[in-house]
Amino acid sequence: QLQLVESGGGLVQPGGSLRLSCAASGFTLDYYAIGWFRQAPGKEREGVSCISRYDGSTYYADSVKGRFTISRDNAKNTVYLQMYSLKPEDTAVYYCAARGHVCSASRTLFTSWGQGTQVTVSS
Repeated sequence: QLQLVESGGGLVQPGGSLRLSCAASGFTLDYYAIGWFRQAPGKEREGVSCISRYDGSTYYADSVKGRFTISRDNAKNTVYLQMYSLKPEDTAVYYCAARGHVCSASRTLFTSWGQGTQVTVSS
């Protein structure tokens, strides 16, 4: 019943910007923490950002602080990840995930996942 669909990925040059969307259906967005994770070639999936249920507190991995911004629009049941000053090391498949609890950097604690969207940062 729960469904998440990512969109907005693509190819961008270093220093460029991209906005990812995570559209939720089958549940009320405000009841869930929504996390963004990414997996680069040859690497483990890592937490990037998270927005809390109810109060909307935000969290960021050190590698993206100051460059990425997470937000949500409850009316549209959508969470966004605005990415600025992109670097080649940001290249990865980006996933959004939902958890009916507090934010966490651990992928194993999230119950629902989207299919992922590819972000490639290259000249």
